[in-house]
Amino acid sequence: MKLQTGFSRSRWWSMVLKEFIQIKRDRLTFAMIVGIPIMQTALLGYAINTNPRHLATAIISADDSNITRSFIAALQNSSYFRIVGTLPNEAAGRAALAQGKVLFVVNIPAGFTRQLLRHERPALLIEADATNPTATDSALAAVNGIAQSVIDKEITGPLASLSGGPAPFDVNIHQLYNPDNITQYFVVPGLTGMILTLTMVMMTALAITRERERGTMENLLAMPVTALEVMSGKLLPYIGIGLIQASIILLAARYVFQVPFFGSVGAIYLSALLFIAVTLTVGITFSSLAQNQLQAIQLAIFYFLPNMLLSGFMFPFDGMPRWAQFIGNLLPLTYFNRLIRGIFLKGNGFTDSWPSVWPLMVIAVVMMFVAAATYRRTLD
Repeated sequence: MKLQTGFSRSRWWSMVLKEFIQIKRDRLTFAMIVGIPIMQTALLGYAINTNPRHLATAIISADDSNITRSFIAALQNSSYFRIVGTLPNEAAGRAALAQGKVLFVVNIPAGFTRQLLRHERPALLIEADATNPTATDSALAAVNGIAQSVIDKEITGPLASLSGGPAPFDVNIHQLYNPDNITQYFVVPGLTGMILTLTMVMMTALAITRERERGTMENLLAMPVTALEVMSGKLLPYIGIGLIQASIILLAARYVFQVPFFGSVGAIYLSALLFIAVTLTVGITFSSLAQNQLQAIQLAIFYFLPNMLLSGFMFPFDGMPRWAQFIGNLLPLTYFNRLIRGIFLKGNGFTDSWPSVWPLMVIAVVMMFVAAATYRRTLD
């Protein structure tokens, strides 16, 4: 047979058509081609906001007057603050900040208005969860302007002389957990979850597809083991790998980046163990769904992108629209970021961590059952 050495447009076009047909047959790849640009455009265009507004704020008020009510209303109307309720005392305010229920607590002391009328220059206190400086900086920068607008509106009559100049009361801002606004304190602990998500999901996503492509799946089919036994047996070695990775990142966070650590080492490792279990079940589910290793990698990448953008790792979670927050609340990394940052920077214990622990436990159980059910279908 004579070898065709010259370039043939017809042969070249045949190869082009063949490749298009192959892509069309691979539904997952075709979905990725269309889905990733749509997802990235929607997330980056609509969901990502580095100047968040409507941030959850609680009020502790021991002084009820026209001036204090006007100040609270001005905070709400500024669009930076969203008043979610009142709290009875400072201890409740600190607990709400520690659990991540609010980002700000405004404390109006008793006798505030009386001191103002006596020209004694009283002070309000705003405590802020500054673990993520990007989320709070813009709102805190607007506080003094808000206070001035209240004075210009409410100070009238005999006290009119107080208006037009600096506000006759102080607004003391206390930034908790990260008072120096060091970005590394926020980013580096979050890297633990990001790296574990990427590596654990990727490695376990290839677990069953590798067996299928190497031709060893028949051996698994012939073995007298259940789907749950296969899944858990495949996951156990990766748990050890994940804990080693977590240890490396946490040691770097503490001793290289000098991130302060106020929590318990045991709490850190229990949280990491729970998150590793969740990510491994996600990966093994992808491994069961995929027909080959390429599809498994594509599923892992498709899963990784929203975790990176919507979990609060890179961008303020509170600055995202409601629909993006809803998606973010379905992602395990969202809860792990809150867990590890709370333990590192706030010293959170079990009570404060529980709101982030139980969703991870639910996700782990659900994904394990999904993986087992999908694995059984692949055996047919």
